Amino acid sequence: MTAQTYVTLNRTGDKMPLVGFGCWKVSPNDAEDTIYNAIQSGYRLIDGAADYGNEVEVGRGINKAINKGLVTRDQIFVVTKLWNTYHNKDRLRGAFDKQLKDLGLDYVDLYLIHFPVPLKHVDINQAYPAGWYQPNKEEIEFEASPMHECWGEMEKLVDAKLARNIGVSNFNVQLILDLLTYAKIKPAVLQVELHPYLQQSRLVAWVQSQGIHITAYSSFGPASFVDLTTDGKTAAPLLEHPIIREIATKHNKTTGQVLLRWSTERNVAVIPKSTNQERIESNLDIFSWSLDKEDLEKIASLEKGLRFNDPYSYNFNLPLFN
Repeated sequence: MTAQTYVTLNRTGDKMPLVGFGCWKVSPNDAEDTIYNAIQSGYRLIDGAADYGNEVEVGRGINKAINKGLVTRDQIFVVTKLWNTYHNKDRLRGAFDKQLKDLGLDYVDLYLIHFPVPLKHVDINQAYPAGWYQPNKEEIEFEASPMHECWGEMEKLVDAKLARNIGVSNFNVQLILDLLTYAKIKPAVLQVELHPYLQQSRLVAWVQSQGIHITAYSSFGPASFVDLTTDGKTAAPLLEHPIIREIATKHNKTTGQVLLRWSTERNVAVIPKSTNQERIESNLDIFSWSLDKEDLEKIASLEKGLRFNDPYSYNFNLPLFN
């Protein structure tokens, strides 16, 4: 029996695919063809962000697929994210409008607040994407842009039918609890780092109990962070881990498929990225089989509380997750 391949979002009832294609670290030079190829290969969720610096090209890939008749717009679930320098209630809409124009779309399916970190504004004409620092500065600078005002502007995008769903990324339970006290529109999705080295079981269970779905990023663990980790965090690559290899051999699957299947069996969506056609296709093939109790127990034993996407690791002096 084939497992369900999507989750149904609160409020809208939109069906969000459990497997999408992630756009982080997709070179702008390759993004149009990469995204078009991903859609041609069967992906129906594209996960991007302003901070990735490739939205123009990602949008071209999406629109090329639509114009060539591979899909219609309502068959593609497009996700993007608000960057930290545009949290101010007077800045958010302008930043979103630029993103929508860059993507060449009339609306997005899901708009996320990328980090709960209100950084000092950087004008779009001065630097885009802005990154973590003010131009020519070496320390991050914050601004007084409260989350309740930021979320109110997110809700206005829904009212204007520019974002069908809104959500958050890299938020903890405390901040979500606070948000739920004033939100007129509850977040549809929380996107966080999740993999066997950082399983976050209590977070996952609580957030799902609130009717909020979860998307996992970095499902392959340290693979994406080789060039970012600066504080000595190291671990054996999950794609080559003996336990993951053993389970993959048992099911005649790849290690990547095992890692993705582990998340989707928790009803958690995944957004792997690859430029290898064989892996692009195999990453989608995770619904016709399942892990057994023994597999899950072995994977549970890999928990290390090891977080790789941590601003503190990048010398920002921002212990966001502590």
